[in-house]
Amino acid sequence: MKLKMILMAIFLTTIINAQNTGSRDLPYYQIPSHPDSYTAGTVVARMIDGLGFRYYWATERLTANDLDYKPSETNRTIEETIDHIYGLSKVIYNSAIKEVNDRTMPKEGALAFEEKRKRTLLNLKKASEIFITAEDLSEHQVIFKSKSGTFENPFWNQINGPIEDAVWHCGQIVVLRRASGNPIDSKISFFRGIRTSD
Repeated sequence: MKLKMILMAIFLTTIINAQNTGSRDLPYYQIPSHPDSYTAGTVVARMIDGLGFRYYWATERLTANDLDYKPSETNRTIEETIDHIYGLSKVIYNSAIKEVNDRTMPKEGALAFEEKRKRTLLNLKKASEIFITAEDLSEHQVIFKSKSGTFENPFWNQINGPIEDAVWHCGQIVVLRRASGNPIDSKISFFRGIRTSD
C-alpha cells in the first residue's frame, strides 16, 4: 500500500511538472532580447514579440470550460476569439513573406486548441524574424484576394489593423478567462517580458 502511494505521488508530480514546463518549447514563454538598434523593422518585430508574449500567457493553461466561456449569447467564446487571433497571425505572417491573403481558397479544417495556439505563436515568431531585418516596410503590403478582386493595403494598415487588433483580443481573453474562474498567471511581468519566478 505504501509503495502504491509513493508511486502515485511520483506519477502525479511528473504529470504536474510536465504541464508546467511542456509549453516552454513554444515561442514567447518570455520575450526575446531586444535588438541593438532602432529601425522600422526592429520596432515592428518588437511589437509582434510583445503580442506573442501576451498571447502566450493569455492562452496558457486554458481549460475546455474556459474555451467555451462567453459572457452572453451575443459574444464570442474564448475559443472563437482564439480562432480570430489565429487568422490575424496568418495575415501578419503573409505580409512578412509578401504573400496574398487569398479568401477564395477553401477554409482550413477545424484544429484543436493546442494546434491553433502553436500555429499562432509560430506565425508571430516567423513574422518577427523576417521584419527584424526588413529595410523597407512598404514592400510588405497587406493584400487580400476575394471574389470581388484583389486589394492592396499599405503596411500602415498592418500596424493599426491585424497587429493592434490581436493585442486587443488578447486583452479580451485575459478578462474572459478571469470571469470563467481561471485568471492569468499573476507572476507575469509584461513590462520586463518574463515570468518573475523564473
